[in-house]
Amino acid sequence: MTLIKLSDAVAVDAHELTERFVRASGPGGQNVNKVSTAVELRFDVRNSSLAPEVKARLIVQLGRRLSSDGILVIHSREHRTQRQNRFAARARLAELLERASRRPVERRATKPRPAAREKRLETKRRRSRVKELRGRTRGPDE
Repeated sequence: MTLIKLSDAVAVDAHELTERFVRASGPGGQNVNKVSTAVELRFDVRNSSLAPEVKARLIVQLGRRLSSDGILVIHSREHRTQRQNRFAARARLAELLERASRRPVERRATKPRPAAREKRLETKRRRSRVKELRGRTRGPDE
């Protein structure tokens, strides 16, 4: 079982990644037409060796980027060489896995202090008075 180290915090089994090299589109002249430099990296999230909680967070974060089979496909075609595109695709995968591995911080409910509450209400009263003065003047019979 060979591990591929994607970053300092993330490593994945080599058999879990599938790379396919295809021809890139766009500018590049003859090189684009004859050399398969673009990388299509596939990672099966559902059948991976990730921790269940990380897997669940990743599936939620990826949303529609995940196929119905639970496979994440990352395309990289921004560089001229296979090697650079392979590193770019793996870096993108590492970033996604790293983000999913961070446990979200739980929000603790807090209560405003009485002085802060009073200050907020006083500010509201002051604003109300200012806006009230902007209206039409009322005569004695209104």
